Formats: sequence, structure tokens, C-alpha cells
Amino acid sequence: MLPFVLIGLSLVLLGIVGLQFMYLFYLDRVYRERKKYLQFLEHKSDQLAEQLEAANEQIAEQNQLLEAAY
Repeated sequence: MLPFVLIGLSLVLLGIVGLQFMYLFYLDRVYRERKKYLQFLEHKSDQLAEQLEAANEQIAEQNQLLEAAY
């Protein structure tokens, strides 16, 4: 009777270890996806900063033209 209990217990522990490995792989995948998304957001932020700087330069030029006209 004891060998069957020990076999059952070892199978349960093996199942728990399997679930932990699956969860570990899931967390690793989520981490990689978040890292990739963060890189995308940083790239988009750089693009938007460049657009903002260009818009500020254009506004400054327009203000200079308006001051010169008046």
C-alpha cells in the first residue's frame, strides 16, 4: 500500500513541477513581449519628440514672419 501512495505522491509532485515550468515559460514570454512593446513605445516616443520639435520650429518661424509683417 505504501509504494502506491509514494508513487501517487511523486506523480502529484511531478505535476506541480510541470505546472511551475509552464508558468515560468509563460512569464518569460510575457517578459519578452513587454520588452518588445517597450522598445516600440520608446521608438514612437522618439518620433513624436522629433515631430514636436519640428512643429515648434515651424511655429517660431511663423511668429517671426508675423512680427516682421506687423
